[in-house]
Formats: sequence, C-alpha cells, structure tokens
Amino acid sequence: MLEVLVVTNMWPTGARPALGPFVRDQVEALRAREDIDLELHWFVPPGGLAPYVRAAFDIARRFRGRRYDVVHAHYGLTGWCALAVRGRAHVVTYHGDDLRLRKVAGLGALLSRLVTLPATVSGDLARSEARRLGGPGERRRVAVLPCGVDLARFRPLDRRRCRERLGLDPDGRYLLFPADPARPEKRHDRARALADAAGAELIAYSATPPELVPTYINAANAVVVTSEREGFGLAPLEALACEVPVVATPIGIAPLALEGVPGALCAEFDLERWRAALEPHLSSPDPRAPGRRRAEIFSSARMAERVAIAYRELACADPPGSPGLGV
Repeated sequence: MLEVLVVTNMWPTGARPALGPFVRDQVEALRAREDIDLELHWFVPPGGLAPYVRAAFDIARRFRGRRYDVVHAHYGLTGWCALAVRGRAHVVTYHGDDLRLRKVAGLGALLSRLVTLPATVSGDLARSEARRLGGPGERRRVAVLPCGVDLARFRPLDRRRCRERLGLDPDGRYLLFPADPARPEKRHDRARALADAAGAELIAYSATPPELVPTYINAANAVVVTSEREGFGLAPLEALACEVPVVATPIGIAPLALEGVPGALCAEFDLERWRAALEPHLSSPDPRAPGRRRAEIFSSARMAERVAIAYRELACADPPGSPGLGV
C-alpha cells in the first residue's frame, strides 16, 4: 500500500465553502481506494506570500521524521511548503492562476524543476504553459491530472423543486452563471448581456456550499460559462452530469466535454449565436441535455485512478533526482 500525503491550500470551509471542493472530491476518491493510505494536511492562508513561509515551517514540524512514498501538493505555492516533508517523490498539481498570475508564476515555474512530477489539471493548461514547465526538448514531462466531477452529488434533480428551494418562479426563464461574479476572468459582463438579450433572469453563486450547487444547476434552464480563461473548468461537466444544457467558451476541458452533446454549444462568445442556441432551452418548461454519460468519463473516481497510476509509477521509479515521469 502506498503512503501518500496530500498538502493543499484549497479546501471548503464554513467561511469559504466554495474553496476547492474539487480537491476534496479527489482526496475522498483516493481515500476510497484500497491501495492508497492517504493523509491530508490542508490550510487556508489569509493572503500574500508570508503565510506560506509560516505554513512550510508548521508542516516541517508536524511531519518531522515521517517519510512518504508520494507527497502531493495542490497549487504552486503550496508545493513549496510540501517540500518540507520527506518523500520518495513530490508531485505538484497546478490549477491555472499559479502559473498565469505574474506575482506567483515565476515561483511556480521554478518549483516545476524541483519536484519529481509537475502536473496540470488539463491538457490545455499544460500546452499553454509548456515553456514555464520545461518546454520542448526537455527530458521532463508534465502529467495531466484533473480532479473530476462527483457524480453522486451532481445528478439530475426535479427542476420545480429546486426552484422552490431557491425561492425562484417555477415558470421563469433562468440562466446560471456558475461562478463568483466578482472574478473578472469569468466574465460576468458577458453573461449579463446574454441574459438581457434572451429575456432571462441571471442567477449566480459565489460563497455557496458545494452540496447546494447542484440545486442551482438543476433550477436553471441552462448554464452559461463565459470565461476567458480556465485551468480545467468543471462547470460544463457539472451541468452535463445534471443533464442541464450548457453553452461555454472553448476554454479548458469544455471543447472535449461538450463536443457532440445535443443541446450544448462550445464556441467563442457571440451574443446573437449564444442567444439563439439558448432560446429552445429557455422556452422549454424542463429542458434537458443527454450529457451524463459524457460527464462519467471525467468522474472524480476515474480521474483519481489517473492520479493513482501516477503514484504507482513514481513509487517504482528511480530515486528522486531523476527526471519526472508523465502519464
């Protein structure tokens, strides 16, 4: 059995319920496996770089004398903290902004050369940040280790009951913006313009507990993902798992997830094209899109299997210091 330590700064709490439920889902899927003994250390820094330095010293004290087969960190700055723990192999999963934001991107790129295996949550992120993570001609490879969608939580629910629970008009026209409107990269302005053009009410969630998110999805006629950038982008998959129609920009996993799914659209944002695509869903009392089987391909359990394969390869590889393995 592999002994694994996961270190993360993304974990849902009462104060910040929307912070990293996808990491929690992956951890729980890995814990359900019989071949992995997983220990978890999570912390939520208040902001800035200094809290990560303190976290590194705390982690070093807590795990002094311990040695794991794999130490797996989520987020680049957290990966630096995880280096304080002895492990046969160190893995870091980058989630997007840790490679793209100017104030932390350099640290993330440097870390990728120190760990055994750098990983990204999507192939799109690995390609767009290839030069930071090693670049062509390097012996180092980059793994793609998505977190996946929890199919037990995201499933079709009765639309009228969901609207009743949220205090919405049972016969209304609703579009869901599946993100915090305050995050500029999610482009709430696009979603607002679209809802106005379509004669629909735009609903959104920000500090919503993960358990309530499927209620919002199932209450909507359709989900609109207007982002200009994503690391992975679970929202389209969560909509598909609920069999709710979704339109999305071709960012992150969306092109692969939505290709060929009836009732879905993956295209650059165009107000009139998106409005036309949404009108049949807004006019239907209970619009559905047959996308759950597609979402099953990206379930948290299946994505955890990819992670487990990487762990096993690392545990059987040459000692740390050799080039990282890819999957």
